Amino acid sequence: MDTFHLTEKESTMAKRSHYPPEFRRKIIDLAHAGRGVSELAREFQVARQSIVNWVKQDDRDSGRRTDGLTSAEQAEMTKLRRRVRELETERDILKKAAADSTDQRNTPIIFDGGAANGSVRPAGFVVAGKGGTRISSSE
Repeated sequence: MDTFHLTEKESTMAKRSHYPPEFRRKIIDLAHAGRGVSELAREFQVARQSIVNWVKQDDRDSGRRTDGLTSAEQAEMTKLRRRVRELETERDILKKAAADSTDQRNTPIIFDGGAANGSVRPAGFVVAGKGGTRISSSE
């Protein structure tokens, strides 16, 4: 039986976030062969919960469990979330650019329509654009 031994630096559980795929595979195979998770954790100096998580994920990937996403589904979700963030950023940039552009801005300016002179015209608005300023009213 092959045994993996970690160096002193590699054995520090809190600092080690990724283990080589071959190392994980070997521990998963040993767990499936009937070795206890706690025993494997002590022997290979890996957090017990890490081994439990690896075995569960392997079971999902192989179809033995259906209570979560497979690794392929997780990767696709990560890719899609990243794309959504990119699109939201692009949208926000375009919205800001459109709002900052004087060619695209409609600035409502309410005026009394001459009501002070006895006129009964309703209020209107001024539209500033490429063709200059035009006054519009709701008449």
